[in-house]
Amino acid sequence: MLMKYFMHDTSAFQDEKITELYIKFGYEGVGLFFTILEKLALQEKPIKTSVLKAQLNVRKRLEKCWCFMEEIGIISSSNGETFNENILKFSEKYRVSSEKNRKRISEWRERQEDIKNVTCNESVRNADKVKLSKVKLSKVKIYIDIDPYKKVKLQQSEYDKLVELFGERKAKDWIERLALHIGSKGDSYKNHYLTILNWEKRERVKVDQKPTQGSNIIPFDEQVRLGMV
Repeated sequence: MLMKYFMHDTSAFQDEKITELYIKFGYEGVGLFFTILEKLALQEKPIKTSVLKAQLNVRKRLEKCWCFMEEIGIISSSNGETFNENILKFSEKYRVSSEKNRKRISEWRERQEDIKNVTCNESVRNADKVKLSKVKLSKVKIYIDIDPYKKVKLQQSEYDKLVELFGERKAKDWIERLALHIGSKGDSYKNHYLTILNWEKRERVKVDQKPTQGSNIIPFDEQVRLGMV
């Protein structure tokens, strides 16, 4: 990661060495100095002196300025490379700081990934519970509110079937008869739908039969009253 800037004291121009440079070479010398600093900061390491001079178009007058800056110690040259002590120190601090930042960011991303994985696992477990609940709920019978006496328990599909078989009026009549019977006798039936079908079938059989005079056939309503069905 390249260093995008370096610290520059706003009072740098008050520095004794910078003032000497200004007195001898004016703004031209000061400008050359800070341009050199920018180049060194960008590379974050020493630059070959010949390359740097070529980039900055350093000729006779600027060469004298260059030598003066080396003389007063604001830039240095060694083994054919130019550098600035402050820039090197700042670059090292910047490198260390950048490395720490990268490490902190990496650790933060790992923690976020762990949190994400935990959340996903919890979501999956919750989803399983929901599916299980749906399975259990699907086995629960839901009865409709069709009996004013609250005795007969029928599912919507069972009531619809009774209406289909007997018509709505007769279906409601059978429901009322069963409700009154349960309420008055206290009898219980495992399946009210099948009970109504059974009662209707028995009554239909009795009606279809042709009783002879003096026969002992007991009407269906009387059988219910006597607890025979």
